[in-house]
Amino acid sequence: MANKRLRRRDAFFGLHFDQHANETDEAVGAETTAENIRELIERVRPDWVQWDCKGHPGYTSYPTEVGWTAPGYAADGLAVLREVTRELGVALLIHYSGVIDEKAIAEHPEWAARDAEGERSKRSTSTFGPYVDELMIPQLREVVERYDIDGVWVDGDCWGTELDWSEPAVAAWREQTGAEPPTDPEDDDWEAWKDFHREQFLRYLRHWVDALHETKPDLDITSNWMYSTYAPVEPEIDLDYLSGDFSPEASCERARIEARYLAGTGKPWDLMAWGFNRPQGAPSVRQHKPAVQLMQEAGVVLAQGGAFQYYYQPTRSGHVPRQFIETAAEVAGFCRARRSLCERSASLPQVALLLCADDLMRRSDRVFHTGGAPREDLEGALHALLDLHYSVDVLAEWALLDRLDEFPLVALPDAQVLADGVRDALIDYVRGGGRLMLLGPDSARMFARELGVRLDGEPVDQTAYLNSPLAMGAVHGAWQAVTPVAADAVVLRYETWHPRHGVPAATVADLGEGAIGAAWGPVGTGYRQTHHPTVRALVGELARRLFPEPMVELDAPPEVEISLRRDSAGRLCVHLLNLTGAQLAPAYLAVESIPAVGPLDVRMRVPESPAAVTWQPDGKELKWSWDEGVLVTTVPRLHIHGAVVLD
Repeated sequence: MANKRLRRRDAFFGLHFDQHANETDEAVGAETTAENIRELIERVRPDWVQWDCKGHPGYTSYPTEVGWTAPGYAADGLAVLREVTRELGVALLIHYSGVIDEKAIAEHPEWAARDAEGERSKRSTSTFGPYVDELMIPQLREVVERYDIDGVWVDGDCWGTELDWSEPAVAAWREQTGAEPPTDPEDDDWEAWKDFHREQFLRYLRHWVDALHETKPDLDITSNWMYSTYAPVEPEIDLDYLSGDFSPEASCERARIEARYLAGTGKPWDLMAWGFNRPQGAPSVRQHKPAVQLMQEAGVVLAQGGAFQYYYQPTRSGHVPRQFIETAAEVAGFCRARRSLCERSASLPQVALLLCADDLMRRSDRVFHTGGAPREDLEGALHALLDLHYSVDVLAEWALLDRLDEFPLVALPDAQVLADGVRDALIDYVRGGGRLMLLGPDSARMFARELGVRLDGEPVDQTAYLNSPLAMGAVHGAWQAVTPVAADAVVLRYETWHPRHGVPAATVADLGEGAIGAAWGPVGTGYRQTHHPTVRALVGELARRLFPEPMVELDAPPEVEISLRRDSAGRLCVHLLNLTGAQLAPAYLAVESIPAVGPLDVRMRVPESPAAVTWQPDGKELKWSWDEGVLVTTVPRLHIHGAVVLD
């Protein structure tokens, strides 16, 4: 009798294997053996395995009767995976490329998306065309019914969709508007044209998801990166979980924002690391990551309560080498040790960083991938707050507005537009006792009256020099000159390295029962580009004036970040993550060791003395004291990840 398999929403650690089978492959599936897969699963003990089915080239790695099997197909590896995973009680999901399908376009040029000049896309199908009904849904149904798979991870979908001037797309636009479609970002209807495609993608997505759920109601389905920062709209389609594979290089950096955003969607979610890097200029070369590097990447995800999986490619004939199995076993052990601490944990609100979805999508000329939209202001603001040891949630408007009063501090990165009602909601929040921090001249100008300043002309592109006890620094970009009227200048900027004749770089003012502050230059972008301590000091001074008593204060290097959460048992947990040595540059592809940091002094404002304070997952008791609502403890040593837990 087969063991019971976990539903994907209840799983915590998984492995992903895809090959993107192509026309040059030979012996596809020939070395996918039951012995090899059994060794992998018994050694690693994953909750689920995702296996290759159809990648971006459009060829399947199993014998399809619907589309095009890889010419080098030799044996049905997917059948082997199903046999072994069923026997061992492990869920089997498939990797399937959705919108992106090069072979389908080659065979059916009329299925392709087209650009404004009428040129056919080489890889992206049109969501307005028949591809989804004539190939995608029938092929996925074939796999579900033949192999009784447990889930589908659809790649190349929202982020692979292109603005489309194909005949079906243009006809749909004419029917809806009675006009010809725009062809240039300067055209009046350009924003409406992008929104038209976003609405169509949602119809396409709902269509195939509903069709597969009709085929197998308990099939677990996701579309890679949907409802993430790539597509920050409110989840309304019946995806069973959310997922995304962050970039192989600078993975911790990408995961920092994506994990915090996905954690606020209210859906089960995971993030997928890549088990290898690719050298610059040699994308086909695989440089495998050491286990400790993957543990650090996993720590970013686990600390936010998400599930973790990582990606590896077997040989082109479908064999999983033993070295990978041993590395995966180490990473799996790291994750399993933290399962009870992290799984289904919930954020304890401290700082909300607002992702302005309307602004982000207006600045992108893609359908749902952020494309050319600058996110440096958003990511820089997040990095500065995390490096200052604030616990931060990243929330779009749809997720934040109903929860504003839960957060002592809301931070707004630089944004050119705000969705209807957002400005008024934020002002009401401040007047009622909230604290609002505006990090950039465009955002700040929207609140100039409430900020108690006079705007002196328009923003000027210039270099502002900043001073701090640690070093001198500078931020180049648009700076707004202001004269405080009912505000205090809390940080000054200077025209040269010599700190004299300063003018306000940041101001704070009272507003009703709360307070509002602003940085009058592009400090988010500046910090994202340099991570210089003077920029961090500016953000830190603003945050200190607005939020002087956070629940947790940490004496640690900026490479240590905190996340304040409650575990599934309701215990208060201060997660600490050591990002020292994290890969940030493409010329350094392997992290071989992570230096431990410590001792780390932690101060927590808690109203009652706890029964015990421990360091988890080690289970060690910490020395601590509590007096008049303040708990003080010291973590002797932090390697990658752990949490101070109050019982």
